[in-house]
Amino acid sequence: MNTTKNNDYISIITGRRSIRKYDPSVKISKEEMTEILTEATLAPSSVNMQPWRFVIIESPEAKAKLAPIAKFNQLQVETSAAMIAVFGDLKNFDYAEEIYGTAVERGLMPAEVKERQLAALGAHFANLPADINRETVMIDGGLVSMQLMLSARAHGYDTNPIGGFEKDQIAEMFGMDKERYIPVMLISIGKALDEGYASVRLPIDKIAQWK
Repeated sequence: MNTTKNNDYISIITGRRSIRKYDPSVKISKEEMTEILTEATLAPSSVNMQPWRFVIIESPEAKAKLAPIAKFNQLQVETSAAMIAVFGDLKNFDYAEEIYGTAVERGLMPAEVKERQLAALGAHFANLPADINRETVMIDGGLVSMQLMLSARAHGYDTNPIGGFEKDQIAEMFGMDKERYIPVMLISIGKALDEGYASVRLPIDKIAQWK
């Protein structure tokens, strides 16, 4: 299924709902899923290290493997086009040379700036406390996840962010090093069977203050 792209930002954000039941006949091609992920990864990240990693769980076999650890989200696993496991890479600095080197190749950054930045960042990451690294990776994972959900909506699909799963088991289950890759969330994606529920938001005067 390739839906018509929606570029109306207001309709995307106001129309987004957390959907639990999807049309199981709707699949998303690898090509279109790659487009959605590419748009999602335009999200910002700390020093542009892009620590997000994705496992697209879409085959019946992979879904059957996920189901036992997905707790109360069986309907989403069963009916969604895919479940996207979002991980954070604690060793994201391993990609620094590729990221900054490509920026130089594309004329986005002078070579001397790259060398200076990488030297400073190398020292920074070498001394970065594990808890700060983890917190940063989780924040960046949250940013890309929200952008992924909005991108999916623009492509005509629906999503739901899920925290209810066995976080201590999911990395190894899909062949990833759990010491390196930490789970951020699961995101179900597909075509909603119903419109979902509108929900209340606190008024801004209760949650913001001007100084």
